[in-house]
Amino acid sequence: MKLVRQATFLLFIAFIGEVLNKVIFIPLPGSVLGLLVLLALLLLKWVSIEQIEELSTFLMNHLAIFFVPAGVGLINVLGILKETWFILLVISVSTTLLVLLATAFVVQQIRRRRK
Repeated sequence: MKLVRQATFLLFIAFIGEVLNKVIFIPLPGSVLGLLVLLALLLLKWVSIEQIEELSTFLMNHLAIFFVPAGVGLINVLGILKETWFILLVISVSTTLLVLLATAFVVQQIRRRRK
């Protein structure tokens, strides 16, 4: 019963994110807005980690399953990918490097502040 309660709560938060996306017209996906709402609830201590920990751990342990629909979707648009593969490769490599550099910068800043 605990997992059902946690799943219901997380689905409700995701629904709130979708509603915010439609009502406020923020240029972020509803799922991201839902995660931001959840983060706010956790930071304000209105929700404790224990209330969502079990389901969150389960979902993280089975994260690979969530990539299957994306893989199938890529197969469905294989014709488009054949035409633009080089551009997608350049974008993928450059954004990966950008994220890597940004992460390194943030880690360095955090380490300096802790010292």
